[in-house]
Amino acid sequence: MRLAAGNDVPGKRMSTTASLRGAGRNPVAPQSISVAGEVLNIQQWLRVLPGKRLVGRGGWQEQQVLAKLFIANGAERHWQRESTGVQALQRAGIPTPDLLGSGELPGGGYYLLTEYLDDARTLQQRWETLPDSSPASQQAQSILHDALRIIAAMHAQGIMQTDLHLGNFLQRDAQLYVIDGDAIEVREPGKPLPLSDAQSNLGLFFAQLLPEWDAQLDRLLPVYLEHNPAVALQHQDVLREVGRQRRTRLNNFLGKTLRDCSQFAVTRTAGRFCVVLRAEADALAPLLADPDSAFAGQSLLKDGGSSTVARLRVNERDLVVKRYNIKGVGHWLKRFWRPSRAWHSWLSGWRLSFLGIATPQPLAMIERRMGPLRREAWLITEYCAGDNLLQRLGEAGDELPEQPTADALLQVFNQLHQARISHGDCKATNLLWHAHQVYLIDLDAMQAHGDESGWRKGWARDRARFIRNWRADSALAEWLERALPR
Repeated sequence: MRLAAGNDVPGKRMSTTASLRGAGRNPVAPQSISVAGEVLNIQQWLRVLPGKRLVGRGGWQEQQVLAKLFIANGAERHWQRESTGVQALQRAGIPTPDLLGSGELPGGGYYLLTEYLDDARTLQQRWETLPDSSPASQQAQSILHDALRIIAAMHAQGIMQTDLHLGNFLQRDAQLYVIDGDAIEVREPGKPLPLSDAQSNLGLFFAQLLPEWDAQLDRLLPVYLEHNPAVALQHQDVLREVGRQRRTRLNNFLGKTLRDCSQFAVTRTAGRFCVVLRAEADALAPLLADPDSAFAGQSLLKDGGSSTVARLRVNERDLVVKRYNIKGVGHWLKRFWRPSRAWHSWLSGWRLSFLGIATPQPLAMIERRMGPLRREAWLITEYCAGDNLLQRLGEAGDELPEQPTADALLQVFNQLHQARISHGDCKATNLLWHAHQVYLIDLDAMQAHGDESGWRKGWARDRARFIRNWRADSALAEWLERALPR
């Protein structure tokens, strides 16, 4: 694809580094920037870190390029790391898009241009389009095998990608490329990585996957070792590293759900705290401005003292709004000093989502405040249309569940058990059968346990409470007693 070169657009007004910084999250495209005396015509922005870094597709010297613009004050370090990383990959013979240009921008900042690969997709994009990304999927296994081969090739050359995930591998036809030079580190060029570095880097890679993949490590590691046999990796050591890295990633992600970033939009005033998925902010704006409008003229799902719940339709989509009420002065005095139940449920929902445990997606959370003191709060989630398990399995419990239901039920309990999570109110009505999965709702009392004693007590209560939905001598209760993890 041929794009206009700079000398084809004489007199055209150029964007400046200052104007790019000032554009925030919404820089205009197309636009033109002077780069090395030529015009870089940006056609599309692919990634925007406001005031820091922009990544776009454009035309320069009659060829299509990927442009990275480092526009923050003091951006030289990141630009230099990016340039050095790309060059290190090229010297080691690791496929990466060709470096076409690198230098300073007029007016401050830096640029780096690499070839733009038409029709290429990241492995993450391939993964997200799979009909099934579970360990049973041969296509999913194939994607991981492709990634592990090139990771092993990097490690064999003493190179480590410190931001290791499927999105940093680009595939065109049968060729795989490593991208994101800023995250490339070189230990000893041409010599295999030390065992500790290789193990840590692989732990980071596998920690990006859902925990259900952990059991597949003994099948995946041989693919890596075939291409980098110099390291004596042990399965259990890598598995422990995966757990450590996943806990770190989870904690970092939960913190991200409460601050303004590319995924979440946060507004904070003396009287209000609001966080919303940024992609949903425009659609939910009227509801966020007046969340109690959800209850006006609606048939309520729940109208209790502690909470009020309504289902409503927004832009052809069903949502649930739950208001956590303050029942009186005494209740407020017990609650004002700690995060609201909406806050807790918001974090619990995203924790489950991160771990691949089915729950209606949290969309927004609002706390009404007086300075640091909490008052009423609201949680907005997607609506889950399924039957609860008391309806699905029958109140009598005389029959065992059909196999798909049994498998999904045991899966969610095994996931909770592995993650050391207790629900806290494990009634059958708080588990829904939807889209061939069991979804957890009503997460107000959910806990992720760090200590063994608290975990055992919480799990025992959950297990007993769920079985108690049916008569102790019923076929279903007896089956659950045998099948649920202890």
